[in-house]
Amino acid sequence: MAGTAARLGRGVENAVAWTIRNLDGVIALGAALAIGTLDVLDMPVKDNITSGVILLVLAALVLGTLTERRRRTADIRAAMSGTRHALEDLTMVRSLSAAELEAALDRARLSTDRWVFKGGTGTYLRAVTLPVCVREAQRQRRSLTMKIDIVSPADEQACAAYARFRQTFAHRLHSVPAEAWTADRTRKESLATVLAACWYRQRLDTLEIDVHLSSVVPTLRFDLSSSCLIITQDDPQRVNLLVERDRPLYDYYVTELHQSREQAHTLDLTRTVPLGDEPTVDEVVRLFEGLGLPLPASCTDRDIGDIIDKALHAENPYRR
Repeated sequence: MAGTAARLGRGVENAVAWTIRNLDGVIALGAALAIGTLDVLDMPVKDNITSGVILLVLAALVLGTLTERRRRTADIRAAMSGTRHALEDLTMVRSLSAAELEAALDRARLSTDRWVFKGGTGTYLRAVTLPVCVREAQRQRRSLTMKIDIVSPADEQACAAYARFRQTFAHRLHSVPAEAWTADRTRKESLATVLAACWYRQRLDTLEIDVHLSSVVPTLRFDLSSSCLIITQDDPQRVNLLVERDRPLYDYYVTELHQSREQAHTLDLTRTVPLGDEPTVDEVVRLFEGLGLPLPASCTDRDIGDIIDKALHAENPYRR
């Protein structure tokens, strides 16, 4: 009984709701049936009643038209809202030309208290980003946090794979022959970034810097500041991408980059020896031994001098 009563109640509610939604049609249909029934029964109908019914039907039709118009307007607004949200999602990523890239990186460096980098060997990082961020932190008397994720110089296979990747596209990057990418060069470049991180750490007490060594070869470079994320490739002629901090994709990459570092080997930079303004070969050898990155037996004093030069006097590889 209770179930039957409940079904009956739902049926009445549905009928009332349907009637309200289709009130215009119900009125017109009811009036037409009434007049039609009277006509079939051959019952006389006064002219004023007929006119009133006609007006009632016309009013119902007008009501229906207005209701349909309101529904269409609501549908259009909903569609426009969806389109607006879609456009907002599209603008979540903005492309940067090569000319715009440097300006975007400059703005990001000058106003940040943190920098997260993931890339190959960090050549541009130690040539431009690291010294500029440290200089700004000193000038503004604020702390600076940096996290660097690069190819592990201790992983021969990763170094060779990254060298092959860079050499594959080297002909597109230079109009004149440049230093070839080899496993040995990759190792030197990564070691130079480690040395630069240690050197700057000793010269800015408010610098908190971590270096993570990965065996996974990246094809993109990520530079994340407190205001934006910039994604680039080693080819400066390719389109670069910028994601503002207030976009969901920024937060996604914060998590992604964190997970990448979690899977890499983290160096303990507290286990370092003091480095002079111009580090000596012996200082650098002891530094890498303390970090668990002993240099190969084949590494000569000239090779170490090359690493020192790359660490502290690197040139912007994309300067025009």
